[in-house]
Formats: sequence, structure tokens, C-alpha cells
Amino acid sequence: MTPPANVYPDSPRVAVGAVVFRQSRVLLVQRRNPPGRGTWAIPGGSVRLGETLSQAAERETREETGVTIRAGAPVYTFDVVERDARGAVRFHYVIVDLAAEYVSGAPRAGDDALDARWVSAGELGGLPVTPATRRLLRRGFGFSEEGKGPHEPRPRPLE
Repeated sequence: MTPPANVYPDSPRVAVGAVVFRQSRVLLVQRRNPPGRGTWAIPGGSVRLGETLSQAAERETREETGVTIRAGAPVYTFDVVERDARGAVRFHYVIVDLAAEYVSGAPRAGDDALDARWVSAGELGGLPVTPATRRLLRRGFGFSEEGKGPHEPRPRPLE
């Protein structure tokens, strides 16, 4: 059986995430699939051929959470590179997270999410959140597990 195209790829894959706030809570999903299975992260996924970053973020958020958003500007870019025991690249994603506005819908786990929900800053510390998501929320939006929510969900430059 051949592994899926995202496992042991021949080149990096482009993916997106959507940073969505509503009532001082951020929309997060618990990942169903590797890399990061079981961890909480910004909703998102792979960009399809012919799709813009905004279109991909809107589609992936709707598929994973049932929430409709309007994607905005990129706020954070990072790599996920995971190697197997032999050192071969098992996954390689270049991820572009975009700021997004909530439009409608209630979170429910769909597509490749185990769970989806609005998370307060105070709840963040009790969840296994990916390091990139934690860093993005803290540095880019002032949203941290010390219970500080965003005053305004607008991105700030990352350090």
C-alpha cells in the first residue's frame, strides 16, 4: 500500500491556518491525523492546486469546524518538518496562518478534527496546544495561558 501524498513527500507541502476570535475566545481544533495527532491547533490544512491562501483557509476552517470565516492577511509563517528514525523526512509543511473574521456557525468536529471549540485564554494552559499555535497566540495576539485574552484580535509583529 502506498502512503498518502503528504507522508514522505518529494517536496514541501503548502498549508494554511485561520486565526479566528469570537467573544475573547480563539477557535481551535484537536488534530485527528499526524503530524501532531491529539494536539490542539489553529484550524487549517493543505492548499489545493488553483486555490488562494484565503480560499484554502476558509474551506479548511468550514470543513474542520463547521464555522464560516472571512480570511484576511497572513500573520505567521512557519515550517513543520518531521523525520522518521532513519532521518528521512516523513512530513514537511510550510504553513501560513491568516487572521480571520468569524462570520457564522457553531464549532463541531469535522473532516480531520477530533474536536473543535472556542477556547479562552485561561483554558489554553490545560490543553496540549502545539508550540507554534501557543507562540502565535501569545506573541501575535497577546492571548496567553495566564488568562490574558486579546484586547483586540489584531496581529502584532512576532519577535
